[in-house]
Amino acid sequence: MRNTEDNYRHKGMRQQLVNQLRKEGITNETVLAAIKEVPRHVFLDSSFVEFAYSDQAFPIGSGQTISQPSTVAFQTELLAVGKGMKVLEIGTGSGYQACVLAAMGARVFSIERQRNLFFRTKEILEQLPFRLKLFLGDGFEGLPTYAPFDRIIITAGAPCIPPKLIEQLKPNGIMVIPMDNTEGGQTMLRITKQPDGSFAQEEFGNFKFVPMLSGTASD
Repeated sequence: MRNTEDNYRHKGMRQQLVNQLRKEGITNETVLAAIKEVPRHVFLDSSFVEFAYSDQAFPIGSGQTISQPSTVAFQTELLAVGKGMKVLEIGTGSGYQACVLAAMGARVFSIERQRNLFFRTKEILEQLPFRLKLFLGDGFEGLPTYAPFDRIIITAGAPCIPPKLIEQLKPNGIMVIPMDNTEGGQTMLRITKQPDGSFAQEEFGNFKFVPMLSGTASD
């Protein structure tokens, strides 16, 4: 069982992280409050605990990583989440991003394709106070049973804008997605679905994510 202790030292390190994110341009106070609330060290192997609140990504097994806090904060800020909104996350990974969204009052539905990672993360999340729904499945398919969603966030490098996810987004809903570019990384896009079903697209710089893949898999 994962050690979920969250002591004054951890909380102090989170406050320092929040201060750093402010300096880097994150201005949404709800996002910053969620970053301050969620114990990132719990999602990492114990050997990384000393570095849990530095702004860097770490491996979490199954060829996946936990994104650096500035990327989590940036994507979350672009998503413009309001309390009570239904949010679909593609790529549960460690569960950290999902918990940040839940801490903001969102109703989070999260899909993970890596079977071993899914069960490992599920066990960790059951020890934390954040309530969210986890699913093992193919992110390209989304969750039609639970659609439509107010917001959709993709935490892996996507080769395209998945049409089934656009279908599951409410009119005036927002999707944040790192889209593969010609430079070997991804361009962060914010897509707003118009009432007529078309969508408007904005670009927000280059990033590096693990690839978004179809189907489910085990190590």
